Amino acid sequence: MLKKPAPIARFAPHRIILALISAAVVGYMIYFLRWDWLADYSDKIWIGLWRTVWLLALSVLFGFLLALPLGLAQANGPKPLAIMANSFCTVIRGTPLLLQLWLIYYGLGSIFPTIPSIRQSELWPYLRQAWPYALFTLSISFAAYEAEIMRGAFAGVPKGELEAARAIGMSRWQCFRRILLPRAFYRALPTLGGEVVLQMKATPLVATITMIDIYAVFSKVRQDTFITYEPLLFLALIYIVLAALLTLVFKHIENRNPVH
Repeated sequence: MLKKPAPIARFAPHRIILALISAAVVGYMIYFLRWDWLADYSDKIWIGLWRTVWLLALSVLFGFLLALPLGLAQANGPKPLAIMANSFCTVIRGTPLLLQLWLIYYGLGSIFPTIPSIRQSELWPYLRQAWPYALFTLSISFAAYEAEIMRGAFAGVPKGELEAARAIGMSRWQCFRRILLPRAFYRALPTLGGEVVLQMKATPLVATITMIDIYAVFSKVRQDTFITYEPLLFLALIYIVLAALLTLVFKHIENRNPVH
């Protein structure tokens, strides 16, 4: 009778070494670097972190909702729609995100004030701020990249499953909701997690249009205190923690994948 292979030790030697090195680095940072400024900026740090989190969450949500029709149009849609969707993705993916952000903020942001109907509308208190333009830019950027992923995921769904669904009387909407979308979503899930982490790393660009996110807060700390390394190290730690949490969330969703 064949013996089952012994399970891999959870605490492998290299992991123990890395943990000790990390603990030594953290200990050095705590005892030898300056952290007295944290108390003065703690409220602003929490506000900036909250803005980064909701900006990331909403841009991913809106971007994914836009990516679904874009990806579906490229995979199974009529040729005119496929061409328009592909052109949109090509333009957005082919230009820097910072350039898009500046064009939208300094372009639309300078046009809207010249239109009396907009200035007198209920939307003006929001359109005069930076966050709608940041949210819009991040959303379309995420949509363009995710649409390409969803295009491949939609195209990779076995045709036999769709034909079987139509054979038992399912409508087009039922086929999309019960078969095409779930199968494509779980096929794209591993890549989607990586795209969300990349989206988080893109959020600091909103500081260039006067939006105070977590990156802008620590830039202010550096300007006020003339301390360079401590704010940057703390900021890096925040982004590492956020990336780790996002990775755990998507790993949990992947493990609940009904396909497996």
